[in-house]
Parts: sequence; C-alpha cells; structure tokens
Amino acid sequence: MQIGLIGLGRMGGNIVRRLIAKGKHHVVVWDKDTKAIQPLASEGATASTSITDMIGKLKAPRVIWVMLPAGRITEDTVATLGQSLQPGDTIIDGGNTFWQDDVRRAQALKERGIHYMDVGTSGGVWGLERGYCMMIGGEADVVKRLDPIFAALAPGLGKIPRTEGREGRDPRAEQGYIHAGPTGAGHFVKMVHNGIEYGLMQAYAEGFDILKNANIDALPEAHRFDLDIADIAEVWRRGSVVSSWLLDLTAAALAKNETLDSYSGFVEDSGEGRWTVNAAIDESVPAEVITAALYARFRSRKEHTFAEKILSAMRHGFGGHKEPPQHPNAGQKKASGKPPPKDR
Repeated sequence: MQIGLIGLGRMGGNIVRRLIAKGKHHVVVWDKDTKAIQPLASEGATASTSITDMIGKLKAPRVIWVMLPAGRITEDTVATLGQSLQPGDTIIDGGNTFWQDDVRRAQALKERGIHYMDVGTSGGVWGLERGYCMMIGGEADVVKRLDPIFAALAPGLGKIPRTEGREGRDPRAEQGYIHAGPTGAGHFVKMVHNGIEYGLMQAYAEGFDILKNANIDALPEAHRFDLDIADIAEVWRRGSVVSSWLLDLTAAALAKNETLDSYSGFVEDSGEGRWTVNAAIDESVPAEVITAALYARFRSRKEHTFAEKILSAMRHGFGGHKEPPQHPNAGQKKASGKPPPKDR
C-alpha cells in the first residue's frame, strides 16, 4: 500500500523503516526538520518538500499517518490536512492525543468526507525490531481496508505462547493490534495502558529502593542486608511472576551501573497518566495505584530518591527519553508549564 507519514522522530522514523522492510509498502515522508528526511529517503522512502508536495505524491484515496507530539503541533497538522485532502482520504493520528480531541476532529472531518482514525501506538525505540502494539479507533470498513499497514507494523505471533480459549475471537489481537471501537477508542485504550504503565513502573521503583536501603544504619545490625540489586533484578527475570519487559530494562540499567549515577531522578509524566486519573474520576472508579504513581512523578521534580532513578532508567530503556541537562526547576518555585515528553 501507499501511505504518507508526517513526523520522523524516534518512532515515526522507525515506523517508516518497518513498513519499507516488509517490502510491500510505498512510504512518502515529510518532517519540518529536513535533516530527518534524507536518511529515510536513502533507505527507500519518497521524500517530499511540504505537506502539499506529499499529498501530490500520493494516489487517491490517500492515507496520511501523523506521528507528532500531542498538542498544538498535531492539531495544526491535522487541520492543514483537513483543508487539503479530498473526500475518501484518511488521516491517522498515531501519537498520544487526548481521545476527546479525536472525537471532535473526526466529526469535523466527516463533514468534508475525510476519514479519521486514532491509533494508540506502543513500542518505543524497540518497535522497529519488535513491532508495534496498536489500539485502533475508527470506522470498521476503513480499518479493514488499511489492515495491510497495521499487519506490517504489528509484532505478529512471535514466540509468545497462545492463550487457551481464544477460539472464535478476533485473530488480530494475537498479532498485536486491535480495532478497539469507534473514533477515540484507540487513544482511550492507549491512555489507560500508559496509566497502568505508571503503576507498574512505580512498584518496581519502590521495591528496588527498599532493597537498596536494606543496610541503613537506622536498622538493627542483625536486620541489615547488603544486597546485590543488579543480581536480584536478573534472577527475577527468570521464572519469577514479576518478570516483564520493564524488569528487563531495569536489569540492563543496573548491570551497567548499580547506583544509576547517570540518572537525575527527575521523572516527567505524560498526559495520559493525568487523563487516566480524570477518566477514573468521571467513571467513579477507584484508581489508587495509578493516581499515587502520577503524584510520585510530581514529587520527583522536587526531591529525588533511588526509586526515581529506577523510573528514569526504565523510561530511557523503552522510549529513549533523555535526562534534562540540569534540574528544570532549579531556582524556580514552580514548574515551567511546558508539555512533558510522551511515554510509549
């Protein structure tokens, strides 16, 4: 299939590469940073000089995937596409947009005969190799028509054991992608996914902090343990009920540097954590763990513990998130208010 992709950052660039690697897809690319375009063009993508140029290089019905940070830049890009595309064309937002914005955009674009899909995309910097887990919102017939795109990006069955009792259910879930429901459902599911991610990461972080401090002077001498937390992380990866990819990333970070000195412990939060808590409030669902994990990230910007360094190490492992060169709030009484980078 032919598809355009706007936004060639860590995930966007690798989505292009994975589609090209499958050998069945022609990808037209554009990014406001022209330096991001040429490497992909040399790998088989078709470069474009502008959104207008991209549209001209795509055959109708066109499909354009937007892979940009949530907020104004995505809003403006979708609006530009909405004014330029033709009836029957499709816009896909694969970023971390707030699901209610998806509903609003889809309704506006429908008046012009343009389809809109929201695709919650997880996989981070490892997606090129492992594939992307995708949660898709949109019209069923459009999702079905674009299935070759999603199938190419998804991980596939791989080596994960098949779940018993799934006979007769949608086979796409086993491949690593689902049609979650109408517009907005994809990003709603991804929002909750990231909220759960907060809770899991916080539990690991606090657990390793307890292990690290098991030999403090405040404890009776007979109750102190000088534990090798790198070895503990490694042994938990093998046969333990708490094994996971997040634990794999933690073990890798601890093996390189058990004190995690290269991490500041300043932990950003993505919008999805806040939105998940708000959804829980709207639905009157108690979400103590996710809420506490969100507040722990707020706290990390004022004071740091080893737990926050564990969180930073995991975020760097799965998303390539970089540490700030210095504490962003140094010399300030409150945060700058700039939107945080997104977890994947």
